[in-house]
Amino acid sequence: MKIRSAVLREMGASMPYAESRPLSIAQLELDPPGQGEVLLRIRAAGLCHSDLSVINGSRPRPMPMAIGHEAAGEVVEIGDGVDDLEIGDHVVLAFVPSCGHCLPCAEGRPALCEPGAAANGKGTLLSGEIRLHDHGEIIHHHLGCSAFSDHVVVSRRSLVKIDKDLPFTEAALFGCAVLTGVGAVVNTAKVQAGQSVVVVGLGGVGLAALLGALAAGASQVIAVDLSEEKLKLARELGATATVNASSPEAVETVRQLTSGGADFALEFAGSGKALESAYRMTRRGGTTVTAGLPAPNVDLPVNIVSLVAEERTVKGSYIGTCVPVRDIPRFVALYKAGRLPVDKLMSGVITLDEINEGFDRLHRGEVVRLVVGF
Repeated sequence: MKIRSAVLREMGASMPYAESRPLSIAQLELDPPGQGEVLLRIRAAGLCHSDLSVINGSRPRPMPMAIGHEAAGEVVEIGDGVDDLEIGDHVVLAFVPSCGHCLPCAEGRPALCEPGAAANGKGTLLSGEIRLHDHGEIIHHHLGCSAFSDHVVVSRRSLVKIDKDLPFTEAALFGCAVLTGVGAVVNTAKVQAGQSVVVVGLGGVGLAALLGALAAGASQVIAVDLSEEKLKLARELGATATVNASSPEAVETVRQLTSGGADFALEFAGSGKALESAYRMTRRGGTTVTAGLPAPNVDLPVNIVSLVAEERTVKGSYIGTCVPVRDIPRFVALYKAGRLPVDKLMSGVITLDEINEGFDRLHRGEVVRLVVGF
């Protein structure tokens, strides 16, 4: 079938993207679903910094590629071997497919699925197949999703069924921003009621983490960012204090607010400097968690004496250490109960044709989460 899709043919275009147009809206050929695959009509897809990292080249991927990974859609056709979905079901896409058989999957850590990671790196579906073409030219899949398309074929292992009463524009955020941010709080850090949390970097993922920390019962939730507008939003969402990261006294201010450092400092800015600051904001015996993805050549300078003598912990968090089939429904339930107001993270809905301008706005920090509506 013919579909419309945002295709990236070359990374590293100059900004603004409104002028360089790195993403072209192309008509592609989409093959029908194969064994264990599903054809979806995408109804909403969020613009995420992980997409931006592919566009600017800091997260290299095989080109050309139909990008987008945070989305919700509706089942249109079901391939052989899929017996637990029906046409018309609503689903959220998970951007690491879980094979269910490798060692990480067997350990209950599907975010680290080895075949899933290999497929994502090669730009294929979990099966190793590619279903997108442009006049015979292969178009790679982005994280098994390619969600900036009106229709996609994905692995059944990339999908989580959701209730039909959840609007698609809100459901899309659960595929990355909520899964990664809230998951980092409750799964990676395992924040307990009464503990203190610092969130460094207030994009969609960071603000979702802030909401997750509040829902977990943290007594202090301190938000740190360079943008006064985002700090204002953090206060509106319930942050107990905010600190502008540009201040030379930012680290010391957080340490004073938390009487020596936070129990948990979570970094989502994708910056080595931000992660270093988060480490310094963490108390003796505390835990620093990062879900940020800077360029591959960025390292973290850690004072080893403090790591040992103060029994610090530094942890990475990928997809919030989540089990999507377990965590997406429970996060949705918290949202419906009013305890996780992720709808307040939405900055607006745009069309597919406005996507280059949308990524300019995301890069400039003018928005938290823009969603492409189909």
